[in-house]
Amino acid sequence: MQEFSRPLGDVVKRARGELNLTQSQVAGRIDKDTRTVMNIENYKGNPKMEVLFPLVRVLKIDPREIFHPEMQRESPAIRQLRFLIEDCSEQEAVTLIPVIESVLSALRTDKATRIQ
Repeated sequence: MQEFSRPLGDVVKRARGELNLTQSQVAGRIDKDTRTVMNIENYKGNPKMEVLFPLVRVLKIDPREIFHPEMQRESPAIRQLRFLIEDCSEQEAVTLIPVIESVLSALRTDKATRIQ
């Protein structure tokens, strides 16, 4: 087993589960055979970039989880927020900044009030 096979297989299986997709559905979305996904999840895959790139994108995997598995994994909520933000246009991001700052400020003020 290659050094990268286990982190890759674990991340793919977890991400697929979080999206409630079957191996067959993932394979269809990346235009590959179901055995390709199965082999990756069973640590037998050594995918080429033509498989890895669409797989990471379809499953919305943070590549750091594959290439730096020693890093602590983010919570699903933080991961989802990051992907939403990264999918924004520049104008959308500019518009969202004050909204997010305001919401965070209100949440943190409320939390501080409840603690006291």
